[in-house]
Amino acid sequence: MLTKKFFKTKDEAEVTFEFNRSDVSSVSLFGDFNDWQAIEMKFNKKSNSFKAKVRLPKGENFHFKYLLDDKEWENDYNADQYLPNEFGSENSVVSTIN
Repeated sequence: MLTKKFFKTKDEAEVTFEFNRSDVSSVSLFGDFNDWQAIEMKFNKKSNSFKAKVRLPKGENFHFKYLLDDKEWENDYNADQYLPNEFGSENSVVSTIN
């Protein structure tokens, strides 16, 4: 799930990435917004999900994926869009166009 917060005085948006699946113990966020480097998502007991907040420039689209338990790639079911990638599958896309 994606939650976006747009700032009036900054050219960026705070995006909260949230992933919930009961059979995984770790989730990492990868995206083209940071050269596909892992961002470990923290488990939130209250929502029973993994979360990470990232500030992204406004007015752009960004590709991303989740890596579950260091072995399984997964898309966000609530992504703004899905686009093909070079590996023959699709990436999730988050848009910061307000």
